[in-house]
Amino acid sequence: MLRVGSIVWGVRNVPRAIRFWCEALAYRPLREPSEDWAILVPREGPGVQFAISAVSSDAESHQRHHLDLYAADRAAEVERLVALGARRVDWRYPDGADYVVLADPDGNRFCVIEKQPG
Repeated sequence: MLRVGSIVWGVRNVPRAIRFWCEALAYRPLREPSEDWAILVPREGPGVQFAISAVSSDAESHQRHHLDLYAADRAAEVERLVALGARRVDWRYPDGADYVVLADPDGNRFCVIEKQPG
């Protein structure tokens, strides 16, 4: 079973994006942000995480946003999604990566991340 873990938003200026999106959505940083990454969560109540990632691309010519989908069994979910029409994306993974990058039938990329419920 998949669930939306985070919406990942690519930005040029992470601190500015944190200020804007925290006010816009009534969110707060989950933990101390780094210069190039932050995870925002609702100030109160449940809600989807909103992750902010530094990117060098411009919004007009590159996909800068994607979903992180959490799966208890990543390998099984990746195979299921590929059978549904997703395709694997050629990606340079860091050592120990806990995610797989796929593209939906329209070419939009998303990540499937190994994460237990709760």
